[in-house]
Amino acid sequence: MTNYKEIIRLHSLGLNKTRIAESCGCARSTVITALHKAEENGLSWNAVKNLSSEEVTRKLYPATSMGQRYSMPDYEWVHKEMQKSGVTLSLLWVEYCERCRQNGELPYKSTQFNKYYADYVHKTKATMHLEHKPSENLQVDWAGQTAGITDTDTGERLPAYLFVAVLPYSGYAYTEAFLNMKQEAWITAHVHAYNYFGGVTRILTPDNLKTGVIKNTRTETVLNKAYQEMAEHYGTAIIPTRPRTPKDKAFVEGSVGVVSTWILAALRNRQFLSLDELNRAIWEKLADFNHKPFQKKDGSRASDFEEEKLFLLPLPPNPFELAERKTATVQYNYHISVDRMNYSVPYEYIKQKVDVRLTGSAVEIYFCGTRVASHLRLYGRPNQYSTLEEHMSPEHTAYLQWNSERFLRWVSSIGENTAAVVRVFLTAHKVEQQGYKSCMALLKLSDHYSVVRLEDACRKALTFTPSPSLKSVQAILKSEQDLLQTEDVDPEPVPQKAHRFTRGAEYYRRGKK
Repeated sequence: MTNYKEIIRLHSLGLNKTRIAESCGCARSTVITALHKAEENGLSWNAVKNLSSEEVTRKLYPATSMGQRYSMPDYEWVHKEMQKSGVTLSLLWVEYCERCRQNGELPYKSTQFNKYYADYVHKTKATMHLEHKPSENLQVDWAGQTAGITDTDTGERLPAYLFVAVLPYSGYAYTEAFLNMKQEAWITAHVHAYNYFGGVTRILTPDNLKTGVIKNTRTETVLNKAYQEMAEHYGTAIIPTRPRTPKDKAFVEGSVGVVSTWILAALRNRQFLSLDELNRAIWEKLADFNHKPFQKKDGSRASDFEEEKLFLLPLPPNPFELAERKTATVQYNYHISVDRMNYSVPYEYIKQKVDVRLTGSAVEIYFCGTRVASHLRLYGRPNQYSTLEEHMSPEHTAYLQWNSERFLRWVSSIGENTAAVVRVFLTAHKVEQQGYKSCMALLKLSDHYSVVRLEDACRKALTFTPSPSLKSVQAILKSEQDLLQTEDVDPEPVPQKAHRFTRGAEYYRRGKK
């Protein structure tokens, strides 16, 4: 509560209003208002020095002091509410003021409200729950110390870098070793950490390393593209620490040191021949670390995490996959070539440059930031094609809808000779689809000529050869040979000799004539 008697005393000593406010722990505006009221009521220091502080307050603010008193908030309830996501002191102060008005009580100003809450927190030693809310934040970093694995070929010790992720509310941690600190390892570590926790926090706080943050200033934060995509996939917000401000992630800084001591020091005399072997040993020690009892309070990190995990956001159906980005040009066959494989794009984008995003299982194609195609990624022999029917032009789509069964059904309504020619086309190539073009051309002939003429032309062509070509049928129709009426007269049979080359008697008489 403001000591108005002290304000009047300090003013009589000649101190300015700013100094008086600092000495009395109140706002400068409060000092100005109090001195103005004291002047209006003729209350000098000599007039109030023998009065108590309460009496001076009643003389300055008679209406307030007579009927109302300030209502002390329930700070135990305030402290519990502060643990909930999105709840701030400003919101709780507004709610407190509303309750006071409904009950006819006088509320404290926000400065006093916050001051008394800080005093409550200091007395109850509840700073951890004050600063961190359940599932609100995940802090991540690389440990300064390294583990090591032994190369089985050379015997050389290869460094292994330790990734550490910590939930500040419970102190629950995850750690994993990698052979480098590049982007792939950084993203993979986050994916494994989220799977380990079984959920996602609302905020992710990394350090300003280049694999995650490109630029971080007071006015602008530019994140790595892959890191931003990972955050969007998991529905979290990346808020990097301020440069040269380690207090922003004090928990992870402290936990990195604890993990380094608890895990790496315990494994210092063991030899590991592979990264998997090292990580299995690390995770065994990690379980011990998370279940280790606290020294100054009941429970452990694991027990506190049981409470915190209820507030975590759910994991997406599929884990995030790190993507590789490339640029390609859509060719005239409305396909792009990436890693010696071909993927279709809507034919409207022919000769346009597109961005390609490749993951281990999918290929996504973007034009001006909009995804226009998506395919399962192809593996194996080169020059394979992944073609979607909706990407084709209308002419190509109509052609694709035909197959051998449909061709044969169509020609069966025309006649046996046409059906025989179609079978020749379908069986003339190693791959059946290579004959579809000839079948389609034969189909169009029935539109230009009549169905009857096509059947007659096919019959005529089969009399010339058992394997007629499309050109022969077209030539017959064009020359109208199918319209010529031919009589079916059987030629006289030629007597067959048993031995054609046997010389008879007439041959030998020729020389005697």
